[in-house]
Amino acid sequence: MTIQKKPYAVIRALRSNSVNQRVHVILNPAADHGQALKHASQIEAVLDREGIRYEMVLTQGSGHALELARQAVGHSLIVAAGGDGTVNEVVNGLMRRSGEDERPELGVIPIGRGNDFAYSLGVPHDVGSACDVLLKGGSHSLDVGLVIGGYYPDGRYFANGIGIGFDTLVGLEAAKATWIPGFLGYLYGALKMLFVYPRAPLVRIEFPRGEHDELLTRSHQISVMNGRRMGGAFYMAPAGRNNDGLLDLCMTNRELSRGKLLAAMMQYLKGSQGRNPAIFGSRAEEIHIRAEEGGLACHADGETVCIEGRELHIRCLPGALRVRRDGGKDEQVKDHEDNEGR
Repeated sequence: MTIQKKPYAVIRALRSNSVNQRVHVILNPAADHGQALKHASQIEAVLDREGIRYEMVLTQGSGHALELARQAVGHSLIVAAGGDGTVNEVVNGLMRRSGEDERPELGVIPIGRGNDFAYSLGVPHDVGSACDVLLKGGSHSLDVGLVIGGYYPDGRYFANGIGIGFDTLVGLEAAKATWIPGFLGYLYGALKMLFVYPRAPLVRIEFPRGEHDELLTRSHQISVMNGRRMGGAFYMAPAGRNNDGLLDLCMTNRELSRGKLLAAMMQYLKGSQGRNPAIFGSRAEEIHIRAEEGGLACHADGETVCIEGRELHIRCLPGALRVRRDGGKDEQVKDHEDNEGR
C-alpha cells in the first residue's frame, strides 16, 4: 500500500472496490489515554479485506477532527474513531458544512474512554464488530443538540448530552487522573467531588415551547440528553432516543446531602432514578437554563462549554444528520437496557 505523508497526518491510500462508497476515517491517537492508535491496523485490515476505498487520517490536537470533518469532500461516510470527544468534533465539523445535502453519513468506531454515544447507537465496543456495523449497518436519522452560551456564543453541537454541575466537575477531575482507565476514572472524580462538595447553584429552568412550567430550584446536577448514558456507566436517560426530536432532562431538584447525592448516583448506575422524588425528569425540544445564584459548569459530550457560566440555551435539531447503526431499525438497544431503569 502506498502511504502519503502530510504535515498533520498520515493518509492511507484509497483502495479500489466494488462497494459504491468512499470512507474517511478520522482517528484520534490520543483517545483512551493514548491507547487508540493501536487499533489503527485492525481497522485497516477490515477495510482492506472488504475492498473499501478509504482514507485514514490521524488527528494532531484539539479541534483537528472538527476541521478534518468539515473539509473532507467526496466521501459518503465520515468515521469518528475515538471517544465521545472525537465524535463531538466530527459532528461539529459536519454540522458546519454549508448545507444538509453536503453532509456525509456519520459512522463511529468506539476506541475512547466512555463511548456513550456509540452505546446509544448499539455499536459494539469491539473494534471488529464496530467495523461490521460500518459495512453492513443501515443509515438512520440522528437528532443533534445545540448549546449556546459560555465559550460558545454562536453555539456548540453535541451528539450525546450536556452535563451541568456535578458531572462536569467529575469529568474534569477524571481527565486529570490519566493513570486511571475508563469508568474507574469517573468514579475517582465523583468521590473526589463528593469530598469537596461545592454548594448547588440556584437555577431557573425554562421551556420556551411551553412543554412544562418554569422551574426554580437549587440543583447539584443537570443532564440534558440526546443519548441515554453518560460517564461510561450512568443512565441519565434510560428510555431516551436520539431520533425522536426531543431532549431528555434529568436533574436533582433540591439541595442534597453528600449521602443523598451518592444515593442518586447509585440510581443513575441502574437507571432507576425515576423513583427518587429528589430527581426531576422531563422531555422537551428546547430548554433554557439560567444561574440565579452561583455559576454553571457545563460540558457537551465531555468538551467544556463553561466553568462559571450564567445562561445556556439548549435545543434539539431533529434529523440533522444520518448515522450508520446496527440492525436496520431505529431501536436503540437490546434486552438488558430495556430492563435497566424502566
